Amino acid sequence: MAKRPASSLLFEGSEWNFATLSRAYDAIEAIAIGEMGLDVYPNQIEVISSEQMLDAYSSVGMPLMYQHWSFGKRFVFESHLYRKGYRGLAYELVINSNPCITYLMEENTMPMQALVTAHAAFGHNHFFKNNYLFRQWTDASAILGYMDFAKKYVAKCEERHGPAAVEEILDAAHALMDQGVFHYRRPPRLSSEKVTERARERLEYEEQTYSDLWRTLPTAGGNAGIEAAEQEALERKQALNLPEENLLYFLEKHSLILEPWQREILRIVRVIAQYFYPQGQTKVMNEGCATFVHYFIINRLFDQGRMSEGAMLELLASHANVVFQPDFDDPRFSGLNPYALGFAMMQDIERICTRPTSEDRDWFPTIAGNGDWRGTLLDAWENHRDESFILQYLSPTLMRRFRLFHLTDRADERFCEVASIHDERGYSAVRAALARNYDPGVNRPDIQVVDVDLLGDRQLRLRHSVKHGILLNESDRDATLAHVRRLWGYNVSLSGVDAQTGASLYECSATEA
Repeated sequence: MAKRPASSLLFEGSEWNFATLSRAYDAIEAIAIGEMGLDVYPNQIEVISSEQMLDAYSSVGMPLMYQHWSFGKRFVFESHLYRKGYRGLAYELVINSNPCITYLMEENTMPMQALVTAHAAFGHNHFFKNNYLFRQWTDASAILGYMDFAKKYVAKCEERHGPAAVEEILDAAHALMDQGVFHYRRPPRLSSEKVTERARERLEYEEQTYSDLWRTLPTAGGNAGIEAAEQEALERKQALNLPEENLLYFLEKHSLILEPWQREILRIVRVIAQYFYPQGQTKVMNEGCATFVHYFIINRLFDQGRMSEGAMLELLASHANVVFQPDFDDPRFSGLNPYALGFAMMQDIERICTRPTSEDRDWFPTIAGNGDWRGTLLDAWENHRDESFILQYLSPTLMRRFRLFHLTDRADERFCEVASIHDERGYSAVRAALARNYDPGVNRPDIQVVDVDLLGDRQLRLRHSVKHGILLNESDRDATLAHVRRLWGYNVSLSGVDAQTGASLYECSATEA
């Protein structure tokens, strides 16, 4: 390596101060915006201690959060592992907000401060601002204000109603957090004028089509009562907009026992769950984007003579640790590392756009050799989630490199079967199987409110559509149903039905103790 002139370096050694942080930020921003074409929220950089980072860990990474015993429990757990040396802390933490808040650990060396600034303040920041899921489901400009309101509101409720009463509601709401999000956009509510207009149109239609001859037809006998009950149930479900996938929303709006302050706490938990909903679907893309951005930027800084050889070696060592992927038979293996897979796919897209093989041209005719890897990546980051991204961009080259294979494990079979490997016949099957692993519709239990008679027994009826024969853990299921009953106030039943055949698989309920 050629020795860099000291005068051109952004910093020397591992020590940092705010002047070097500012100088490095300006150089990183010039490359991220000017060369890569990233579009980011304004950045707010804050330097925090390890204790503050542990505190942020415990409160789901939010700078403002209401108090709950589970956060304190997690703080003690994370702190114990950190003090014993069993686990390190993240070098940074980034908040999807406008301005985008990036926390840097004060214990970081200056080279690491530069790397995590590129990674979080520009890589993650760009992804938060531009990916369609974040634009559709989150309001970056409002989240900090809402979290401030939530923290103060819960504290006020504790003063007025007591910590135990608030804790009881929060425990139940947290237990239902995964069933407290909308997975699809809801149609807008009709205005009162529109509802009145539609009722008038129905009456006019009935008057125009009415014929007195229908009165002379014989009655249906015993079927009339059945038809009337079915019609009543249909109207009841339509009035309540059933089935409803968002269990917290339904309880917030229709529970007959909750007080206004309790409904507001359910709403707070539901809003937070919805805020984090896109992050679970974009882990590979989000981390891959940020890793690709920091890797490109630090290499450009080195090429410009702004980074020393020592700093570069430190950063490359850290980068290699982040994207390390253990083999499937390695004791450290726990699945595909999202950093490794995401970064490899971003680099592979760059290769396909600039140096395609004949195989790439067959698999990716629209991007192979187009020469515009920046535009291709920006488009992918904006318009995909993990499932669709893998299904569209995972190449045979990467499948061979990662040595991917598809393993089928059926309960009624004695042995597992390697159904597909990384060869000509197996590429499509392996890619589709891997993409399904990132499909939230496959991995989350589909539980919906299907019926309740508010004027009758008031029993809340839930239905679990069982996919691939995967049932709920009985102890967790029963404990969660107890929380549902606590919020609903009356009996709750859950029926499991096969998603394909509709056959009943199980029935359970939560009744008053």
